[in-house]
Amino acid sequence: MALPRWFPLARNEARILLTSKGPWALAALLVLWAYRPSYIAWDGLGPDMTVGFVQTTATIVLPLGALLLSYRSIVGERRSGSLKFVLGLPLTRTDVLVGKVLGRSVGIAVPVTVSASALGLIGLVRFGLFSPLRFLAVLLATHLYVLVLVSLATAVSAVTTSTVRATGVVFGVVFLVLTVFWKLIASRIYSAVSGQAANPYDAPADGLLFALLRVSPDRSYRVLTNWILGVGNSGASYDAVITKLQTPTSISVFVVEAAFETTPVPFYLHEVTGFVVLVVWLVVPLGVARYLFERGDLV
Repeated sequence: MALPRWFPLARNEARILLTSKGPWALAALLVLWAYRPSYIAWDGLGPDMTVGFVQTTATIVLPLGALLLSYRSIVGERRSGSLKFVLGLPLTRTDVLVGKVLGRSVGIAVPVTVSASALGLIGLVRFGLFSPLRFLAVLLATHLYVLVLVSLATAVSAVTTSTVRATGVVFGVVFLVLTVFWKLIASRIYSAVSGQAANPYDAPADGLLFALLRVSPDRSYRVLTNWILGVGNSGASYDAVITKLQTPTSISVFVVEAAFETTPVPFYLHEVTGFVVLVVWLVVPLGVARYLFERGDLV
């Protein structure tokens, strides 16, 4: 069976990353960043606290690293002129887009897997046997999140003609707005629309608020992985969710179970929406980028 036309490009993109220092430095940093044992996590999960470490790898450091390693994938070649050479090969622009996304995703996913394996080994030695199925499921969800991040950065890279613009959109919008500050932004949007305060210590049982909170890729990833971990329905980190459900007024975290104690939970707040939102963030920006990239100039 013939390989897809984009496969050699994807393989080359993955090789470039895997033979450079950046992704492996990221892998080492993820282990140091994510290893956070705590009494509250142990009380809530026991040995599966180790699986929670894998979720923590995707907080701040992984998004920043994945975006940093991807945002110049097309615009950099456009500015240097090498993109014309690539398109001189038997490749369409769609092939280039797909090859860049898949190749760079693999180039980041492999070091992420190594860091998760290191965390699993440390956790196994320190805290005992954890659920291998949960570990694998959270790792696969993390790979999906990496694919989404790379896709977003590559989509921006494909439709911009300047690395300055690409940097501004990727790090100003994708990282700061959708990753770092989305909880605050979603709360402000909810307050403006509903006229009610989105108090995280005592959140209103309002489906709009919780739907807004899980719109971002970052929070939808945690909704999905919290579901796998079985800690609660929230876009916050697993240990914060456990703390919120054990001591409801002590922490500023939005958790569905804490808000909807006496009210039915809307169907659209089911945890599976975390997966759906991630897929939407994967498909829609790439679709728009493909349309614009196919019709845009190379300079």
